[in-house]
Amino acid sequence: MPADSVLVPVSTSGSSELETTTTPQPQQPKPYQVAAQRVRSSFDYVFKEKQLHRRFWLWFGLSAGGGAVVLLSTWQRLEQSLPATKGEIETFAQEKTMVIKATDGSILQEIGPVTHEYLDIKQISPNIKHAFIASEDRRFEEHGGVDYWGIARAVVVNLRAADVVEGGSTIAQQLARIVFLDRERHVWRKLREMRLAQQIEKDYSKDEILERYLNLVYLGSGSYGVSDAAWNYFGKSGRDLTVPEAAMLAGMAPAPSLYSPLENKDKALERRNVVLQRMAEAKFLTPEEAKKAIASPIVLNPKQPKRLERKEPYFTEYIQKQIPKYLTPKEINEGGIVVETTLHPAWQRAATKAVKNAVENYGGSSNFKQAALVAIDPRNGEIRAMVGGKDYEDKKENGQFNRATLAKRQPGSTFKTFVYSTAIAAGFSPYDGLRDDPLVVDGYTPKNYDEKYQGWLSMRDALVNSRNIPAVKMLIQVGWDPVVKMAKQMGLESPLNKTYSLALGSSEVTLLELTSAYGTLANQGVHWPAIGIRRIVDRKGKVLYQSNPKPVKALDEDSANIMTWLLRQVVESGTGTAAQIGRPAAGKTGTTDKARDLWFVGYVPQLVAGVWLGNDNNEPTWGASSLAAGTWENFMEDTIEWFPEEKFPPRPEQIEGRKGTIKAQPIQPKVQYYKELPKPKNEEDSEANSNSDSDSGSSRRSRRRRSYNSDNSDSDSGNYTPPRRSRRSRSSDSDESSSSGSSERSSRRSRRSYNSDESEAPRRQRSRSSSDESGSSSSSGRSRSSSGDSSGEGSSSSSRRSRSEESAPAPAPVPEISKPEKSVESAPADSAAPSGTE
Repeated sequence: MPADSVLVPVSTSGSSELETTTTPQPQQPKPYQVAAQRVRSSFDYVFKEKQLHRRFWLWFGLSAGGGAVVLLSTWQRLEQSLPATKGEIETFAQEKTMVIKATDGSILQEIGPVTHEYLDIKQISPNIKHAFIASEDRRFEEHGGVDYWGIARAVVVNLRAADVVEGGSTIAQQLARIVFLDRERHVWRKLREMRLAQQIEKDYSKDEILERYLNLVYLGSGSYGVSDAAWNYFGKSGRDLTVPEAAMLAGMAPAPSLYSPLENKDKALERRNVVLQRMAEAKFLTPEEAKKAIASPIVLNPKQPKRLERKEPYFTEYIQKQIPKYLTPKEINEGGIVVETTLHPAWQRAATKAVKNAVENYGGSSNFKQAALVAIDPRNGEIRAMVGGKDYEDKKENGQFNRATLAKRQPGSTFKTFVYSTAIAAGFSPYDGLRDDPLVVDGYTPKNYDEKYQGWLSMRDALVNSRNIPAVKMLIQVGWDPVVKMAKQMGLESPLNKTYSLALGSSEVTLLELTSAYGTLANQGVHWPAIGIRRIVDRKGKVLYQSNPKPVKALDEDSANIMTWLLRQVVESGTGTAAQIGRPAAGKTGTTDKARDLWFVGYVPQLVAGVWLGNDNNEPTWGASSLAAGTWENFMEDTIEWFPEEKFPPRPEQIEGRKGTIKAQPIQPKVQYYKELPKPKNEEDSEANSNSDSDSGSSRRSRRRRSYNSDNSDSDSGNYTPPRRSRRSRSSDSDESSSSGSSERSSRRSRRSYNSDESEAPRRQRSRSSSDESGSSSSSGRSRSSSGDSSGEGSSSSSRRSRSEESAPAPAPVPEISKPEKSVESAPADSAAPSGTE
């Protein structure tokens, strides 16, 4: 049976039989068929491989061609952007570090080159050349502008150190950066730098390249070039530097501020020693010389940098201290900046002249050695003039100390302006009555400068004649917090202590901030912060800083105009008559205890100026603040010629019954009592204290004091409650009448009687005058013909009451200070505070 045969059972009629069947076998391919199949597969493989290769080379060719086109266009663009190096390298002059200009473009100060000395390559010490080559470009003599091996070496060194410890820029590249490029880090700038370096190498010899580089490289502290730096740090010429000194200068090139021995001596020493090691590696030093140089200490002998021009040093020093607020250290150190300031040269000369005249003419007789003056445009806050002392170069008298911006002194009565501004804004009237009599409040006893008292005064007269006790009482009525807040909004920045003596100027301020704050009143309640810089630009004209101050609405317009009206009367008939300039002006005098500080701050609509006279050691003067007012007048006489006369805004028609824009927060003293006024010897002696403060001898006015009934005093308790003084209405008063001269007052006064039982329900009492036209108030129960606004302050035409009216009985006593709506806890006693200042 064949091997592939199978037996299959077959059933027929009930019986089974086996039947043999045969399975068909697959046909084997013929040998020629196998060969043909193999040939066909080979052709398919080859064909597919050729397609892949074709695609690869196609894309490769396209990419290479596109890249070549991009590179070619980039190269062409790069070449077209490059400046011509020939000629530029020789003529390039490094910009000054800083140029400070006045408003008219005149240069106030240039800060930069120390000696402006240029050294040719033969004059430069070999120590310097070797130090810079070893530190910055050790293959300087071998490459053609770009050191590719140096770049590779720097990459390896930096990777190992995980920090940037070595750069790959050559001296030619750094020269290209100084002359043609900025210091921004981006690929395009680096490509231009490399290409320019190659061009420089073609145009100049190695010695020429090194010479220009060493005369232009910036080495910190305003030093451009090794000669400037040698004078700046070591006080010697670049020809005479030792090896350690040369290594220190070379080490400063990558980061002048970081490695400056004047700013970081340890870093400078470390960097110097690295350069010395590199000099030894480059065979410029033997190992022994390098070791000796490394062991030597840093010896500095810095010399004052040379200023090509130095005008108005107080102001320019102030500006230099302001610049870091607006620029980064990098922008400052790179130099080439121009600072456009707000200084008016002519007004600055007038300020310098006024200060000098004050000290020379009155300093000896009045025992003061220093003076300061600041003038500001109140409409934008720009500082127009600044003099910080009598002589900047006077080292014996600490001449370089700027008393306008740095000296903090008690402002004396100039601070009363902020107390009364707060009161006016809170709804008080200039004609509200204030009693000028002995006062003790929480252990503090304020006194008037003349230690005399004038009885009832209006707020207006109290301010015009600079009475101290009414100012303290007004502070009690309005509260510390509103006064402090108002003063801060108006421009005071120094801390203000919440004590009763605050009303008399016990908290120290600078002349600059005080003057700036008075500018708020000149600008109808809007305060602009004082600024000295308008704009800062770099050497290419790019604006680095643009002044954009934000004004603050510190006081409502009506209140500001009322205060200006009051301060005008200070100049016209009060303590500031020495400041009269022949046109409307407003201001306030101030002195401190023993006349240690003499102040006047005044303004016209276009300019506000402040004057301080005194001694740095706080020694008392023998003068008065009328000297400061006279110095202000001296300055303004030379200044007002530059702008036309402009009237102040009119005083509001309604000055009584106004609704306040702020809320008073009266102080609730723990202990407050009054002392009985001394009785005059007779009725004829009732002419008492002068209305003016001691500062203005030319503005004194004799007044008749009302005699008060002493029956109201409590002899047992020692407390005395003064009678309430009736106050006249000023319904017919006007701003024009206040400045027109004098008008006859009516001596007829209406009175209103009050029951003493009403003392628990305090209220302001007012009486109406039927014929008052003058604008001045009834101060102390007397009548005078010359108003507070009249020019003849010492007028002798005052109308007097009859003796019978003088001796008329006083009204029944009622409390002077209203019961506060909101109680404020009192402050500790001002035992050490000024009490008898002006």
